[in-house]
Amino acid sequence: MRLTKQAIEALTLPPGKKDAFFWDDTLKGFGVKLNAGGARQYVAQYRTQDGRSRRITLGRVDTLSLDEARRKARTDLAKAQTGSDPQAEKAEARRQAGITLGSVTATYLAKAKERLKPRSYQEVERHLMKAWAPLAGMPLNNIKRADVAAQLNTIAENGPVNANRARSALSGLYSWAIGDGRAESNPVTGTNKQADEKPRDRFLSCEEVQAVWKACRNDDHGVMVKLLLLTAQRRNEVGNMDEAELDLDGAVWTLPGDRAKNGRKHEIPLSPLAVQLLRDKPRLAGRYLVFGQGVGGFSGWSNSKERLDKRIAAAGATLAPWTVHDLRRTATTLMAEHVGVQPHILSAITNHTPEGMKKVYNLATYRVEKRDALNRWADFLANLTR
Repeated sequence: MRLTKQAIEALTLPPGKKDAFFWDDTLKGFGVKLNAGGARQYVAQYRTQDGRSRRITLGRVDTLSLDEARRKARTDLAKAQTGSDPQAEKAEARRQAGITLGSVTATYLAKAKERLKPRSYQEVERHLMKAWAPLAGMPLNNIKRADVAAQLNTIAENGPVNANRARSALSGLYSWAIGDGRAESNPVTGTNKQADEKPRDRFLSCEEVQAVWKACRNDDHGVMVKLLLLTAQRRNEVGNMDEAELDLDGAVWTLPGDRAKNGRKHEIPLSPLAVQLLRDKPRLAGRYLVFGQGVGGFSGWSNSKERLDKRIAAAGATLAPWTVHDLRRTATTLMAEHVGVQPHILSAITNHTPEGMKKVYNLATYRVEKRDALNRWADFLANLTR
């Protein structure tokens, strides 16, 4: 029979049948399935290259026009003629639709947590879970470069550098997903960075260091700012300092490899001034971390920095915009300029990984030289901030 709208509406089941197929004479393999309840569905039937019979549903008669059903049938039957299997393709498409960015993110983060340091993991998790949340429900392989670019523009409204970090986090996820066989390509590739990031070169002058030091109080933040200047270590290394890392009698702070950025154990000699700051610092009973309270280390950096800046301004000092991390650069720069510390000793103090042959052959820790440099630097700071 030739399937027409009227012919389809007139179809009836043969006696005793729960369903039946009615095939179109004008397009071989195209037909309608009629169920006992009266439901009608367009179908296409074909044979695969190995001779197996396949049947796929194209859509319901009451929601899909006959012309559209014929077009879909012709497309699928033509694929079958060229050796494809439309049924298998549709099944794969359904499977891929279930592999969303959100579901892959959960798996990726579980893997990333095993290899990333806690701070790095927190940043990656924040970007993937918050910045890319609008795309979380989309199939991983359906996300296009245009989708990523549009969301990057939205993220950049809260800061272009933040958008760059979010871009890197998503690109890392896709690179892993490609290697794991979950993604076919990386839609982040080719998208624009939202800002050209240049390494910061800001360091505080002696007058600015003096203003910062004198505005510090004897609270957690004030002590940490002074220690950042005295030791030239990183903010999170100081903020998460553990009592077990300190030997105040021996005047040394030993940073374990799992807390150091380069993964190497690092000994930081403590000047008498640094030791005194740590001895005078009140401790919370039962707490193994030196700074902060509750879960984890110190977490009030931003608000404390704002209050410190207000005290500096109230004292009549004027500072160009600066960050807490600038203190590390400040310490190394002023140590070189005013105390005469050599570059290789500064590298040892800051735990920078040597490059090239030094990485292989020069494993010296310069323990004596580091202590001498930091002691002379502490004396300079003490004189500067009187």
